[in-house]
Amino acid sequence: MKNNDWKERLNIVYSTNPDFRYETEEDNETETLDKKQQKLRVSMEKKGRGGKTVTLVTGFIGNEEDLKEIGRILKSKCGVGGSVKDGEIIIQGDLKQKIIELLKAEGYSQTK
Repeated sequence: MKNNDWKERLNIVYSTNPDFRYETEEDNETETLDKKQQKLRVSMEKKGRGGKTVTLVTGFIGNEEDLKEIGRILKSKCGVGGSVKDGEIIIQGDLKQKIIELLKAEGYSQTK
């Protein structure tokens, strides 16, 4: 399948140079810290969510795949829905204490 990267080049004007190669900035994947070094914060939020209460897990340092894996584990063990957006895990419902206990059981000892 052809690599179509036109969305990455939206602000580029046509070049007459036959040797022109557009170079994208490579995102350097941040290395995931050890579980014991992660300082995760669990909080409740109701604003901007249509009156629904959600539990947020913030402060994760690492790549997106590891964050999604933690989110998947928390959602399945709590039996609720949620998502991973903008470096934070969003879990539906008021599950702050249960999530703290689950994270500590997974090895994230600096969870508050």
